[in-house]
Amino acid sequence: MTVEYVDAGEAIDQGTLSGKTGTAPDVVSRVTYERLLNARSESHNWLTYYGAYDGQRYSTLDQINTENVKRIGPAWMFQAGTSGMIAGASTYAFEAAPIVVDGVMFLSGWDGWLWALDAKTGQELWRYKHAVPYDVSLCCGNVNRGVAVAKGKVFMVTGNAHLLALDATNGKRVWDKTYGDVRAGESGTVAPLIVKNMVIVGSSGGEFGVRGHLDAFDIDSGEPVWRCYMVPKPGEPGSETWPADGEAWARGGANCWVTSTFDPETNLLYVGTGNPAPDFDGAVREGDNLYTDSIVAVDADAGQIRWHYQCTPHDVWDYDSTMENILFEHDGKKLLGHFDKNGYFFVLDRTNGELQHITPFVDRIDWGAITRDGKVTPRRYPDKEGDPVHFYPGPAGAKEWTHAAYSPRTELFYVPVQDVGATATRRRRDFKESIPYWGAGVQVDADDMAGSISAFDANGEEKWRWRNEVPMCASVLATAGDLVFAGEPSGEFNALDARTGELLWQFQCGSGHHSSPITYSVDGKQYVAVPVGWGGWIEGFLPGMLGAGHGSALIVFALPD
Repeated sequence: MTVEYVDAGEAIDQGTLSGKTGTAPDVVSRVTYERLLNARSESHNWLTYYGAYDGQRYSTLDQINTENVKRIGPAWMFQAGTSGMIAGASTYAFEAAPIVVDGVMFLSGWDGWLWALDAKTGQELWRYKHAVPYDVSLCCGNVNRGVAVAKGKVFMVTGNAHLLALDATNGKRVWDKTYGDVRAGESGTVAPLIVKNMVIVGSSGGEFGVRGHLDAFDIDSGEPVWRCYMVPKPGEPGSETWPADGEAWARGGANCWVTSTFDPETNLLYVGTGNPAPDFDGAVREGDNLYTDSIVAVDADAGQIRWHYQCTPHDVWDYDSTMENILFEHDGKKLLGHFDKNGYFFVLDRTNGELQHITPFVDRIDWGAITRDGKVTPRRYPDKEGDPVHFYPGPAGAKEWTHAAYSPRTELFYVPVQDVGATATRRRRDFKESIPYWGAGVQVDADDMAGSISAFDANGEEKWRWRNEVPMCASVLATAGDLVFAGEPSGEFNALDARTGELLWQFQCGSGHHSSPITYSVDGKQYVAVPVGWGGWIEGFLPGMLGAGHGSALIVFALPD
């Protein structure tokens, strides 16, 4: 792959910085909506955030399988850098899922970085740097979860809530749109999603008392197409679940900070929404607080809510429901599977939101109980000022943002589990713009914890469990080689047998995992890529490892030649 380097100064414009410019093969101009609809049929590529619109994080590649996975080793490595500039060293993390198109990889990092790499060798083709202000308010880490590609462009959000479109051949900016109010505490961390001729993104910042929204922009011009707010204003459906007096709804949270899934047959985006604000003080926002902590189906053309299912009404535990909604078919039904922070596995009919069943997927749940038919009974929560209350799971949840996977071959879901509790003490705080609006002091347990990769069928029955002494805090990947790849906080990257949970292979990566591995192939050779860089909101899910080495590398594995 030939690379020509030019003067880096050519890429500096209007506050953006680029350390190296060059050229990449023009492969993205051929990425269309039609190709994205059939992304899984292109097994050599990883064209969109979850690998396909359905969110399954499953690849049909099987060159690496249960018989030979023990032979894989590092093929190449890319070092991204070791410092986060707009947040403390403990908060930046490598959380992205790389995108691969016909031998070219696109990878984002913290602080507005984006790289184009040769997916076969790791050679850097070009890099881009967006100048993010130092005073951006970030709740839970200086992170970016990935990019989207289509029609010759690479799309990325930035910490200061911009949506960028770059030329995929050289990294030069095509357009730049602001979609959040950084002064109010809004930010951007989500990987964009391409649907039809739109780029879909969501806002972050619920801990600062902002009103969450999902946005669509025109791919070509960057002009706004629609905005869907996830907290209704007075008079809109759902507004009766907020106090009638005051402006609790206007700072209600419900941010969409994880990428949606999409079903072209229903034309619905399946969006997970975040916690209400303030996180723990429910007395200032009486009611169920729609559409926080919900699975929301949004019409992709109109940007309007068609149905919703609320997983944790009137949340006072910080149990976001932003996590992935996995689309699958079972017993002739079009279904959706969702592993929620509150510790329960929800299965819904994705055509209308009708609940099929609910099952706990973590051992310790005492914040409350949800029956199989959906009745919620709260039990332990920070109620009285200054009175500490301990509950399971803690505010990072039984599963944080990191993603489960589903294999159509085994018909099993694979979920990274965090079994750790926390103590919250309610503290009334008046709302102030851009100031954290938690409503409690929180201390997550530093011991007495556990984790696992657990396999569940569509009926919620656990089929196997691979146990770990600490929570599992990274996304998993399933392949047609009957493998499940999963990283540990202590740095091990594991391959498990998808049918039994047996550990088949392990590699120490030198830093903890808090990202999303992918797989792809070039010239007939399969690779497994995993960004490694421990960080993010560690005090929320594993405070005992706050001092662990951070790292910032993409490690790519393959079978020997």
